[in-house]
Amino acid sequence: MVPLSDVRRSLPPLFALLLLAAPLLAAQKKPVAGDRFEDTSEVVAVEVPVQVIGRDGQPVRGLTAADFEVFDEGNRQELTGFEVIDLTSTEEATRRMDAARIEALGAAARRHFLLLFDLSFSSPTAILRARLAARDFLLTSLHPADLAAVATYSLETGPKLVLTFTPDRAQLARAIDTLGLNRVFDARERDPLRFLIESGDDLSASAASSGTGGGAGSEVRAQRDQAISEQLQAITFSADQSQRAFEVSRITSYSRALAEMARSLNAVQGRKNVLFFSEGFDSRLLLGYGINDAEAEQDSANSIQGRIQFVDTDARHGNTGLQKDLSRMLEEFRRADCVIQAVDVGGLRGTGDSVGQKRVNGQEALFYLANETGGELFKDANDLGTQLDRVLTRTSLTYLLTFQRNDLPHDGDYRRLRVKVKAPQAANARVSFRSGYYAPRPYAELSALEKNLLASDSIIHATSKRDVELGVLAAPFRANEAQAYVPVIVEIGGAGLLAGHSGDKLNLELYTYVADKEGRIRDFFTQAVGLDIKNGREALERTGIKYYGHLDMLPGDYQVRVLVRNADTGRTGVESVPVSIPAYTKAEPQLLPPLFMEADAGWLMIRQRDNEEQPASVVYPFTVKGEPYVPVARPVFRGEQAARLCLVGYNLSPGDLTLAGQVMAADGTPHPGGRLSLVERTATGISGLDKLLATFEATGLESGSYVLHVAVKTPDGRQEESSLPFVVR
Repeated sequence: MVPLSDVRRSLPPLFALLLLAAPLLAAQKKPVAGDRFEDTSEVVAVEVPVQVIGRDGQPVRGLTAADFEVFDEGNRQELTGFEVIDLTSTEEATRRMDAARIEALGAAARRHFLLLFDLSFSSPTAILRARLAARDFLLTSLHPADLAAVATYSLETGPKLVLTFTPDRAQLARAIDTLGLNRVFDARERDPLRFLIESGDDLSASAASSGTGGGAGSEVRAQRDQAISEQLQAITFSADQSQRAFEVSRITSYSRALAEMARSLNAVQGRKNVLFFSEGFDSRLLLGYGINDAEAEQDSANSIQGRIQFVDTDARHGNTGLQKDLSRMLEEFRRADCVIQAVDVGGLRGTGDSVGQKRVNGQEALFYLANETGGELFKDANDLGTQLDRVLTRTSLTYLLTFQRNDLPHDGDYRRLRVKVKAPQAANARVSFRSGYYAPRPYAELSALEKNLLASDSIIHATSKRDVELGVLAAPFRANEAQAYVPVIVEIGGAGLLAGHSGDKLNLELYTYVADKEGRIRDFFTQAVGLDIKNGREALERTGIKYYGHLDMLPGDYQVRVLVRNADTGRTGVESVPVSIPAYTKAEPQLLPPLFMEADAGWLMIRQRDNEEQPASVVYPFTVKGEPYVPVARPVFRGEQAARLCLVGYNLSPGDLTLAGQVMAADGTPHPGGRLSLVERTATGISGLDKLLATFEATGLESGSYVLHVAVKTPDGRQEESSLPFVVR
């Protein structure tokens, strides 16, 4: 735990120097009223995805809001939102849906697939072959808007999330290839939210090694498969050392562990289809012997002969305790809006299974798990894509119904939902919808997996959240011809961060991820910081924390997504900013976002922890005439004060430059207020690099949020533009 008074002293010399300068515009927006876990007057929007399937197995189209009724604990609710999401994969235009349209769908409308591999109740050969079918399904069958995750279950380790829900098919394929078993290929220790299996530098090499061709790539794949096979066989050997009593106990452990996993999945919005790859367990342990089984006939004979001591009641009728455990597990899956699609991998075993043990037929158990959650049993994973087309077709059309509640107690209780469809064309249709939802409950009661899933869900959907006020600035400086050095400045409002926080210690979590145009995560940095706030709480509440991190990025268009969370209360801020990295080899003009320079002290400054293997060596980029300054992520003006700013440009034409500014209101319309003035064009001594000094006055602007658009016109008539949001108090 780091005392506030020691944070400044622990910073590198350069950053300590920067603390002599500080926030000209450091005032923070007040926190938004209403905390997810603390404020009992919170308005909760409940989204209910509904699929209506006709007798022909096709979605019923053409329904309107008037055709639906939603009941919460038996009480009819007024719909406040209605949306139709059609993901018909056969339409070419829909298959090419871009990232902006995909994000506009919302979290509840996107399909989620969790590929769960059962390593203890399946043979190694079956799992190894099932990976190929699962990989093919992910790469060829899913819609661009679909999200998928990969997890494993074993008796030794319980459920493990290998990769969180993501649209990145390459990372998903990698997760399936390794199943998280081979530590050489596992980067999860670096990425706490499980978006990346490995670093981007290794991804292309691993993709090559996952191909079907020969050469060195196939040798690497064979070695990896052999290593995974040996681990799978070890797991199977350990799991199969017992007889009946232990079989019951391990199924009990299995059901309880998966129940906890299911409850955690409630943190992920939308319906989750769980593709459960397994051979299943002996259903007789659950349901008892069939009437034609030899064991059942022997029990009957013993009963007739009065030899009751030789009648095994559990064997004959099933274990009632086990039945209760499995029922509770399945109820948790239903409550988390999860549908188990069971894939029997038993038929995938070859005749040369090295373990050589006889496996029971677990299809009845798998059918039970699937049927009780509204899913299906698929008996041939080799034909998985064809079979799962039915699932994709049935879920391709979703009616998203929304209602609001402002009277929910924050007790975490489960509330049951019921949906009626009144349309004549849906008279004989099958209506599928979430069976209920959980009322909010204290953050401290959530499991570690739930907390991680909440964070990763917010990152992947890039939905702004303002429990904690955030300002984010990402400025791409040219590092070399191949890539940019991108400082990321995060300003964290202290008032929102500390609201509802008691005690003298603050645990802060910060996650920063870069997503490309397809929504794939390309890079990240994260940090957990412990602070002793006993002697600095009031100062921290007045201003907040300013965090300095950086990313190394290749040319392209990206979103930098930042999540900050109080790890004790769960109060969270989420913000996303676009970043465009040009191809520096083309030497085209570029203008960075306006960099406002701070003037007064106040922030608690924290810098990104350097990678021990690759310590930072980049020169601090925020300087003017050799003097460093601290940039403002989200300027806040009070009155018509003037602020200094620096405009960094690349490859601007020589000669006199003209500077113009335009203030845009919150609704996107031009506003006549504000005045931008060019002061000077400084000499940088670096070819192609310009730094312009200017001032901006917030004249004629009332309190509110705005965006400053800046345009630099060159003598040859070209114009480069950039912008930055700001606030007037």
